[in-house]
Amino acid sequence: MGGEMLSVVLAGAVSGVEGFVVRVEADVSRGLPSFSTVGLGDSAVREGRDRVGAAIRNAGFRFPDDRVTVNLAPADVRKEGASFDLPIALSVLAATGQVDASRLARVLVLGELALDGSTRPVRGVLPVAIAAAREGLGGIILPPCNAREAAVAGGLEVLPAASLRSAARILGGGEPDAVPDPRPAVRVSAGDLRDVRGQSVPRRALEIAAAGGHNILFVGPPGVGKTMLARRLADVLPALGHEDAIVATMVHSVAGLLDPGSSLVSSPPFRSPHHSTSMAGLLGGGSVPHPGEASLAHGGILFLDELPEFRRDALEGLRQPMEDGEVTIVRASGTTRLPARFTLAASMNPCPCGYSGDARRPCTCTPSQLKRYRARVSGPLLDRIDVRVFVPRPTLDELESGAEGECSATVRGRIVSARTLQERRYAGETGGATNADVPIRSLRDAGRFTDGAVATVRSAAERLALSPRAYHRALRVARTVADLDGASDVARQHALEALVYREQMADGVGF
Repeated sequence: MGGEMLSVVLAGAVSGVEGFVVRVEADVSRGLPSFSTVGLGDSAVREGRDRVGAAIRNAGFRFPDDRVTVNLAPADVRKEGASFDLPIALSVLAATGQVDASRLARVLVLGELALDGSTRPVRGVLPVAIAAAREGLGGIILPPCNAREAAVAGGLEVLPAASLRSAARILGGGEPDAVPDPRPAVRVSAGDLRDVRGQSVPRRALEIAAAGGHNILFVGPPGVGKTMLARRLADVLPALGHEDAIVATMVHSVAGLLDPGSSLVSSPPFRSPHHSTSMAGLLGGGSVPHPGEASLAHGGILFLDELPEFRRDALEGLRQPMEDGEVTIVRASGTTRLPARFTLAASMNPCPCGYSGDARRPCTCTPSQLKRYRARVSGPLLDRIDVRVFVPRPTLDELESGAEGECSATVRGRIVSARTLQERRYAGETGGATNADVPIRSLRDAGRFTDGAVATVRSAAERLALSPRAYHRALRVARTVADLDGASDVARQHALEALVYREQMADGVGF
């Protein structure tokens, strides 16, 4: 082989949940046979050299017996994953004249390669496809199982390639491969709300939290249904709007949790991490920041069972995303922002033994034990929880009665109606369209609070020494109660109910 040959293939990578275009440059020159990859690739990228070499040979192409150098540009940004296999293989084939390189400047290529040359699905396709469309590229070559995800970005011709040979054929003007039939979209449910017997007050609190996007805390003895209620919270939420569905899909795609062949995540996510989860696992992190549970819950529910058992640093780290709707991770290489607009649902016992406030079993905890236990959940975190409700022990008559409460579908209908009112009221606002996350200025301007409602909340704020944040959050809950009632104005009775949920505890002691 004489001379030096160079080719460029466009690929993509992800930083946080944002995609960017990567130039895969292959240089084939005289020298001892070698294959090196530069450009801050991780171990999966470096190991791809062996996969690429075997795939090229097993697909019927010739691997050059020369010095092969592959550069991933920009070289100062770390790249992860096996999605560079296919673009690296095509860049080597283009440099050696084995594929038509005329279309390479207009398409982006993604895909992992098996040793036989077939392609395997990769993660992070949607953010990369969005980046490709933003750069004005005309198409994207990728594994068939990722085709529906890429199509969500719009503005790109999606070209599925089941193998390296298929990708070479597409570059030569051939037809793309078929896309597998999608799996039917099924809304996963942890059970229907009608399964909850009795508990009228906690059920009402759950409905208010879902209608306004308010954070909620269930407090009660062991085994009374706190976890059951929280898990049914996701079942009464409406389907995600298009924008939230796009963001949730991007997060799940980057995390590798998107089902093969699927497109949009349409149901609100429900994430329930174990209390041993680290701060990085809950909020995201790593040398190259990846989404944590808070981001995976974007648009849905983050459920923390046994709240005081979680690590203190992890819980305190939730305070920023609960306010801002995003997690900010700062590293020496730069700042990464991950979406994390979720509704926090949490449960806990009222005391270490679990029976404070129980009508049937006495509490055996000392005042100092009770104080230490409740101190595990800080005041600033509790201040951000809008609805707190005590879940009492149901009677045996309630458990054994044949009477069922309202089903999830009925409750969801009221919640959809309430959220529709909020969307209309706050149309054009940035930062959210629910009572829980709309800017306070917009809430006060458009919320239509009567003088009686404001006076009631002000009086409670002075008597209970509520913080300004707690005062405003009580107003937000009152607006949601009015929305569920279909009332245009927030009246005094709406404010009173909101205040009941704000301060309710098992024994009147509070936190």
